[in-house]
Amino acid sequence: MKSVVAGLLLAGLIVAAPARAEVVQADERGFVVSGSATVRGVSAQEAWAQLVEPANWWSSDHSWSGEAQNMWLVGAVDGCFCEALPGLESAEENGSAEHMRVIQALPGRLLRMRGSLGPLQSEALTGVLTIELAATADKESALVISWTYVVGGYARFSLEEIAPAVDGVIDEQMQRFTAHLLHRLEE
Repeated sequence: MKSVVAGLLLAGLIVAAPARAEVVQADERGFVVSGSATVRGVSAQEAWAQLVEPANWWSSDHSWSGEAQNMWLVGAVDGCFCEALPGLESAEENGSAEHMRVIQALPGRLLRMRGSLGPLQSEALTGVLTIELAATADKESALVISWTYVVGGYARFSLEEIAPAVDGVIDEQMQRFTAHLLHRLEE
């Protein structure tokens, strides 16, 4: 099977268009970052099944514990995108962190979560991250993965200045997710 998928990859039948991400808007009140990527050979249902498994594709560099394997996501309303924070001495010292909370889930189509990622969490900010999975109408059966993260509130730093960094982190995660989907095809 691996050789068949490798041959298809080489032939260009299963490809991913590079992720495009950008800061759409930014000022002292908040910012909007968004992007998209196109993947061929992956169904929306397959992508959803992997989307709700962030331990498989999220970067450990952008986790509180330093290990993405400690992250989980329950893909239903009020589900937690959370992370276990193992204690150094005993199970009683274990902690946890909520990155976001699911506010809308349409399996195979849309995941919407509310929360503040990374350094935004310690400020009076909230954000809404929407990830959409949409099959293209053409005969190539590609899947478009798009995301938008809207953040607003009060922070002790410039929201306009931090927007590009947040965009970079979200874009990195979506690129890792896309690469993970393609890697799953190879298995």
